[in-house]
Amino acid sequence: MIPQIFIVEKTATGFSAYAEDFDNASVGTTGKNLSELKANILEAINLHQEYHNAPLYTPDLITLKYDLPQFFLFYKEINAKALAKRVGMNQTLLSQYVNGKKSPSDKQVKKILTGIKELGRELTELELV
Repeated sequence: MIPQIFIVEKTATGFSAYAEDFDNASVGTTGKNLSELKANILEAINLHQEYHNAPLYTPDLITLKYDLPQFFLFYKEINAKALAKRVGMNQTLLSQYVNGKKSPSDKQVKKILTGIKELGRELTELELV
């Protein structure tokens, strides 16, 4: 079975995800958080599969791809210039990703996401006096 990619976007109420082109059909769902979203994706894709008497998907056959421009639009608190410096990326290149002028490779997305997660971990450990 071919792995399926779902594009994930942040919304005002949580997250949404959709498959760009799944068997000439539209498959999408929402969730309040990423755990719920992943469960709903699996349910949605397997409802489609059951309807067509096709093999069911397992979580390892579903890949989530985050929409970087939309991510930075929703999380305006994250400064792309400062993040580029933090992760050792060219500021202009990250700006092109953020503005949708270029698409990052999987390696670049991982680098950006790692920087964002590290920042999040640091912030959760802070104590202000």
